[in-house]
Amino acid sequence: MAAILEAVKIHKSYGNKYNKQEVLKGLDLSIEEGEFVSIMGSSGSGKTTLLNVLSSIDKVSGGSIRIEGQDITGMKEKQLADFRKRHLGFIFQDYNLLETLTVKENIMLPLSVAKVSRAEAERKFREVAEQLGIYELKDKYPNEISGGQKQRTSAARAFVHEPGLIFADEPTGALDSKSASDLLNKLSLMNQRRGATIVMVTHDPVAASYSGRVIFIKDGHIYTQLYRGQETRQSFFQDIMKTQGVLGGVQDEH
Repeated sequence: MAAILEAVKIHKSYGNKYNKQEVLKGLDLSIEEGEFVSIMGSSGSGKTTLLNVLSSIDKVSGGSIRIEGQDITGMKEKQLADFRKRHLGFIFQDYNLLETLTVKENIMLPLSVAKVSRAEAERKFREVAEQLGIYELKDKYPNEISGGQKQRTSAARAFVHEPGLIFADEPTGALDSKSASDLLNKLSLMNQRRGATIVMVTHDPVAASYSGRVIFIKDGHIYTQLYRGQETRQSFFQDIMKTQGVLGGVQDEH
């Protein structure tokens, strides 16, 4: 498979020359098309910063990031905004839904930007909403549905315009365990059915066990990686727990 994302010698620092904090220290990373990858690490390891620079939310201090063959590190803000709309999807911990729009209107937002015909937009909406089990909620508003349903609406919005890459930042962080496993099962299914590439930051080993590869970040570097291969999810979960133990436990990072 071809790499959909290639990050080379990524550096990210905050502060000024007198008080500089280096968060990412020359990190290399490649993600193949169709992968479901989790990024884990203890508080302060740089995992959230890594997701932010990979997804173009934040700029790198050094190095290059290529997504679908395009170098996003050299893009101007307008180019980046356009690139995001076409090529990327986002799922955030706090849903980021617009309260004044229905579930359907929230999901269809990326299509209105993409200038898709009405019939095509309706078809895409129905397909993704049915796959995520929220089609019957289409006329409800966010304040009328549960947290799990909100997050699946957020996921549908991320998938609807068929982006090359979906970035998920702690997508189960605000959910109870049943809603979390519902969402993760659905993400896993979308990954297989739609061939969507998903990169998820999580502190939860259960969530990470749904992915095919887990990258552990420590002190701004990749510490180690685990591949699931033919393992069951339960067995992969045990491997993740062991690695976390070696890393000294993983606390939540804000």
